[in-house]
Amino acid sequence: QVHLVESGGGLVQPGGSLRLSCPASGSIFSILTMGWYRQAPGKQRELVAIIMAGGTINQADSVKGRFTISRDNAKNTVYLQMNSLKPEDTAVYYCNAVQFGRVYWGQGTQVTVSS
Repeated sequence: QVHLVESGGGLVQPGGSLRLSCPASGSIFSILTMGWYRQAPGKQRELVAIIMAGGTINQADSVKGRFTISRDNAKNTVYLQMNSLKPEDTAVYYCNAVQFGRVYWGQGTQVTVSS
């Protein structure tokens, strides 16, 4: 089992910044991808950004130029730096990891962008 715990969410004004962190713990051998998804009220969960072990990144068009995903393989931790936040970024953000074909999820952290 791989355990993921997100932190760094909160309330921020439009144009502000937040940094999410998600360390993985447990039975870690070779995590293929780590990343972030989000789910707004009444909407389906959607990809924000994922990063492969080798550094390849896949991002949603809606966050390109504003969000930056990074990964510390030595610490098994993934980060999401979110700048220029918009009200439409409001959602629960979930950390995700894939190892040996199994998908793991964190409990989520709330991000609210509002004045």
